[in-house]
Amino acid sequence: MAVKAEALGAPVAWHGEGPMWDAAEKRLLIVDMMAGAVVDLGSPEYGSEAPTRHDVGSAVAAALRPRTAGGFAVATEHGFSLFSRAFTLERRFDDIIVDPGIRMNEGGCDPQGRFYCGTMAYDAEPGRGELFRLDADGTAHRVFGDVTISNGLQWSDDGTQAYYNDTPTGRIDVFDFDGERGAFENRAPFVTIDEEIGRPDGLAVDAEGGVWTALWGGGAVRRYDSNGRLSEVVDVPGVTNTSACCFGGEGLRTLFITTSRQDVPQGEQPAAGAVFAVEPGVAGRLLSSFAG
Repeated sequence: MAVKAEALGAPVAWHGEGPMWDAAEKRLLIVDMMAGAVVDLGSPEYGSEAPTRHDVGSAVAAALRPRTAGGFAVATEHGFSLFSRAFTLERRFDDIIVDPGIRMNEGGCDPQGRFYCGTMAYDAEPGRGELFRLDADGTAHRVFGDVTISNGLQWSDDGTQAYYNDTPTGRIDVFDFDGERGAFENRAPFVTIDEEIGRPDGLAVDAEGGVWTALWGGGAVRRYDSNGRLSEVVDVPGVTNTSACCFGGEGLRTLFITTSRQDVPQGEQPAAGAVFAVEPGVAGRLLSSFAG
């Protein structure tokens, strides 16, 4: 079954990524990744008002999550930072990436409140990426390496599995996840996606265990049920680079989809960089918060 998403307004980012529903304020937040900014879109009806942009003091804003203590944790170009709810900087941790050719790219929090973010080379050289973890006490740890473009990390409802995209592989992989140790084990392919329909980028998991992945270069989001069977396709009209998705809005029943102008020729795809939305008939789950 295919449905069509609709743009909520004009483009709000050059490279929109990392959507997050802020349930406390009932607002949608995304990152304009390569501009180093968090974009506050307000309510889903934001189109009548100009979005608010917050500079994170870094060349890259890779991912963000709410903090249980209030405010937000943000993965920046080479490390992690903590911000207030108004996006005033409260703490910047020491960089964990020392190679200027590497940057943070995408991440998320496990059910125990650890914040993970993967990396990639600016030139996307194969195998140079890694996955890092920020614990609640502020210590950072390398989780695994041999990654090219780390993307789309989310957990199953019971927290025993983690879904993960290394985009150039064309796969959504699944790990057994040990929540006590924060360990990823027994990596296996969950879904393999044909290159001609796009590459798996950001992903979301719904309340029924379905896995939704944005297709970079495919202008669509696809849902796979818990057995890996394709069950839904969301078309994103007029845009090629769909980058990520999350659930939000009333009852978490709206799927928000970020898009990008990256690699789009000037003058083409005027809607690229906008946020799209659709109500797919299934509710999502709130993203876990950082425990620090």
